[in-house]
Amino acid sequence: MSSEPTPRSTRHVVVVGGGPVAQRFVEALRSRDTDGAWRISVFADEPRKPYDRVGLTRYFEVSDPEELTLGDPALWDDPLVELHSGCLVASIDRENRTVTDQLGRVHPYDELVLATGSNAAMPPIPGNDLPGVFVYRTIDDVAALRGWVESKREAGRVETRGGVVEKPVRGAVIGGGLLGLEAAGALKALGAQATVIEFGTHLMGVQCDLGGGQALKRLINDKGIAVRPETATKQMAPHHRTGDVGHLDFNDGGRLDVDVVVVATGVRPRDELARAAGLPVGERGGAVVDLTCRTEDPNVWAIGEVACIEGRCLGLVAPGNTMAEVVVDRLLGGGAEFPGADTATKLKLSGVDVASFGDAHGRTENCVEVVWADPTAGVYKKLVLSDDATTLLGGVFVGDATPYASLRPMLGAQLPGDPAAFLLPEGAGAAPDIELPDDANVCSCNNVSAGTIRGAVTDHDCTSVGDVKSCTKAGTTCGACLPLVKKITETEMERAGIEVSTALCEHFAMTRAQLFDAVRVADLHSFSDIIERFGTVPEGASSAGRGCDICKPVVASILASQGNGHILSGEQSALQDTNDHMLANMQKDGTYSVVPRVPGGEITPEGLIVIGQVAQDFGLYTKITGGQRIDMFGARVEQLPEIWKRLVDAGFESGHAYGKSLRTVKSCVGSTWCRYGVQDSVGMAVELELRYRGLRSPHKLKLGVSGCARECAEARGKDVGVIATDKGWNLYVAGNGGQTPKHAQLLAEDLDSATLLRTIDRFLMLYIRTADRLQRTAPWVEEYEGGLEAIREVVLEDSLGIADDLDAAMAQHVGAYEDEWKAVLEDPDKLARFGSFVNAPTTPDPDLAYVAERGQKRPATPEEIAAGAVDPALSGPVLVTGPTLEVRA
Repeated sequence: MSSEPTPRSTRHVVVVGGGPVAQRFVEALRSRDTDGAWRISVFADEPRKPYDRVGLTRYFEVSDPEELTLGDPALWDDPLVELHSGCLVASIDRENRTVTDQLGRVHPYDELVLATGSNAAMPPIPGNDLPGVFVYRTIDDVAALRGWVESKREAGRVETRGGVVEKPVRGAVIGGGLLGLEAAGALKALGAQATVIEFGTHLMGVQCDLGGGQALKRLINDKGIAVRPETATKQMAPHHRTGDVGHLDFNDGGRLDVDVVVVATGVRPRDELARAAGLPVGERGGAVVDLTCRTEDPNVWAIGEVACIEGRCLGLVAPGNTMAEVVVDRLLGGGAEFPGADTATKLKLSGVDVASFGDAHGRTENCVEVVWADPTAGVYKKLVLSDDATTLLGGVFVGDATPYASLRPMLGAQLPGDPAAFLLPEGAGAAPDIELPDDANVCSCNNVSAGTIRGAVTDHDCTSVGDVKSCTKAGTTCGACLPLVKKITETEMERAGIEVSTALCEHFAMTRAQLFDAVRVADLHSFSDIIERFGTVPEGASSAGRGCDICKPVVASILASQGNGHILSGEQSALQDTNDHMLANMQKDGTYSVVPRVPGGEITPEGLIVIGQVAQDFGLYTKITGGQRIDMFGARVEQLPEIWKRLVDAGFESGHAYGKSLRTVKSCVGSTWCRYGVQDSVGMAVELELRYRGLRSPHKLKLGVSGCARECAEARGKDVGVIATDKGWNLYVAGNGGQTPKHAQLLAEDLDSATLLRTIDRFLMLYIRTADRLQRTAPWVEEYEGGLEAIREVVLEDSLGIADDLDAAMAQHVGAYEDEWKAVLEDPDKLARFGSFVNAPTTPDPDLAYVAERGQKRPATPEEIAAGAVDPALSGPVLVTGPTLEVRA
C-alpha cells in the first residue's frame, strides 16, 4: 500500500456500481461534504444514470428509461462527480490503490466503495437458456421481455373472414416472491397471460405466513393471474417447431404450455471483484464487512446487496441506503455504525395491497399473535406481540395495508390500547391514535424519522408534503410511507398555525367545491377552458398541461352535474374513467356487466322475459342485485350495443351502475300489498329513481324507501332513506355501506310528498356542490361546517339564501335527462367506440376467458364443439354446462 495519503483537498473516492445505493452514496457525500474535500468517480456497467429498480415495472407505463432516473439529474453535472456509464471495472489493485476498467485505463483511489449489487439468480433447470426465458432485474431485461411478448403477439395474429384474431401470449413466472409477483404484473400489463409457479407452500414466503399467503393468492387470482404453489419445475422444454421455450414440465407430472418464462427465484451478490482482490466473502457470497461497512482492507468499503453484514446479504434498498449513509459519515470523520436491517416490505403490484415488517412469522419466543381475517374480502391482518401483548414485534397485512404506515415505525415500542383495534375494519372500532415519537423511523428507505419530518416544518419552513419530500427525502423512493408523511406534516403545520393546503391537485389550487362554483359561475363547458382559466402551472412546467388522474374525473363529474350533455360527447369522453367510458362495469376477466334500470324494483312480467331472453341469447350470467335489479355479466365490448338495443326497444334504459351517480332506489312493497304498510313505498321509490336517474355526483348515491317502521327496504343504510309514517314521510340522510358503515341520521319528520321531494332535491344539490372528490355523504356531513344541523338549516330554512338556486339546478337536471344507452345507439360516432378491434369491431377478444359460473350456460366455442365438451341433449344453440371448464378462443 502507498504510505502517504493524498492531501485532503484532493482525496478521491471510486464507487464501483451504478445502482440506487451508489446514487444514494454520491448524493449523501455531496450534500454533506460542504468543503468539497472529496472527488467522486462512479463506474456503472449499465449505459444510463442510476434508476429506480424498486419501481422497475413502471417502465411499461413510461417506456422512457429517463423517467425512472433517481434523484436530481443535476447531481451528475457536479464538477466533483464523474459518472462512467457503460464502463465495467475489470480488476482491483489493493496494494497500489487502483482500479482498472474494461478499456484498460487505470484509476487511482484513496477510498474504494463496492456497490455492485447483485445479479438475478438462475436455477439449474434444464432449458433455462432457451430463447424466451428471461430474468427480471434491469431495464434491459424488461425491455427485452416487452420486445419478446410483442413479437409473440404479432406472430399470433391470424386473419379470418371476420377480421384479425390475436392468439394470447402464454406467460409463466418461476418464483412467487416479491419480484416474481411484480414480474407477473408486468406480463399482464403487456397483455400476456401469467401463471406464477411457486416451490413453497404460499406466495411471498419470506414476508408472509401461511394465512397471509393464502389470502394473497386469492387477490392475485382476482387480478387474472394463476398461481401454482408447491410446484417444482423439472425442465423448460422447447417448442417443436420454433425452438423457443414451449412448455414447462413439473416434478408432479404436470405441464404448462408457455410462450415466455420469467425466472424470479432470488438474487446473488456480485462479489466477483471482491473475490479476485482477495477480500473475504460470506458463506453465501458477498464481501464481508463490519458494522462500519468496511472490509478487511481499511480503504475498501462495501454497501448494498454486495455487502455481507452480520453474516448475511440484504436484498432491500432501505438497508443499502443506510449503509451508504454510514460510509459517508465515516469518510467525513464521523463514527456511524450500521444500526441493523429494516426488512419491512410492501408489494408494488397495482390493486394488491401487501406489507410486512419485523417478526412477521412470529418466531420470537413466547410471542403472541393477533389475527383478523376476512376470506371473502381477501383481507388478512396479523400483529406479532410480546408475551404480555403490549410490545409490537412485527406484522403482516394482505388486502388492506392501511395500518402499515402507522404501525411499522412503532416496531419494538408499546402500543397504546387494545392491539386488536388496529386490525379491525374502519367503522368497526376506533383504533387508538398514535403519536409517533421523534425517533420513530417513518421512511426506512431514506432513514427519515418522525422528528426530522416535524423539524422540516418547524425549522425549515416546509409548508407542503412536496417541500418535506425535497427537504428530507422521505417518501421519494418506494412511496409506501407517504400517507404517514402527509399526516405528520399536516398535523405539525396545524400546530404551528400554518394553513394546510386543500388543493385538488397540482393543477388546481381549489377544492372540488370551489372548482364546482367557479365552473358554474364562469359558465365553462370544457376541460381545456377550465384548466386554462383556473389551472395552476406545476413547478418546473411551462403550462398547466392536460391535467392528471385526480382532476380529470373531477372535472368530468362537475361538467356532467351541470348538464353538459352526453358524457361521451367531444372532449368529455377523454375525461371519463373506464366504466363511464364504456357505459358498463368492467369485470375482472375483461368482460362487462349490463344493468338496466328497474325503478324501485318494480318490473312487469314482459320486462322479466326480455331480460331473461337477452341473457340467454348472449350467454350472460344473471344475478339479482341488492338494489332490486338484474345484473347480466359476461358481455364482450362489441356485444354491448346489441344488448342495449334489445333492452331499449323493450322500454329499459341505463341503470347507471357504472357511474358516480344514482344507482338504485330500493323499496319494500308498501301499502299496496303489505298489511303493515302505511304509505305507497313502491310509488315513491319509482318517483325518486326517475327524478334522480343520471344525477352525477362526487360519489355513488343509493336511496331506499320503506313503507313502515319495520324498515324492510333498509332505508337507514342509504345516502337518502325515506320511511313512511301515519302522517307522511321521515327523511334520513348520510347512511353509507362499504368499508365505513354509517347509519343515516334523521333530517326531517312527517313530510308530505311535495316537501319530501324538495328537501331531497336541496340536500343532494348541496352535497354535489360542496363535497370533496370521491367523498360519500356520511363523511361529507361529518366534515360540513356545523354538521347535520347546519345542513338542515340550509335545506329546510334557506339559511344561506340559495334554496331557489338549488331548486332550479335540480329542475334543470330533471328536464334535461337523456338515456345514455339510447343516445349512443343513435349516434354513429359514439357507436364506433364499442369494438374489440378497430379493423374487426365484431370479432371477440381472444384474450377473454369464458368460464361457466355457478351452473350458467353459454355459447360453445368451435374448439369445444370439436372436442365434444357440450351438452348433446340441448337443441338450438349449443351450450356448455359445468362450473369449472375454461377454454380460450
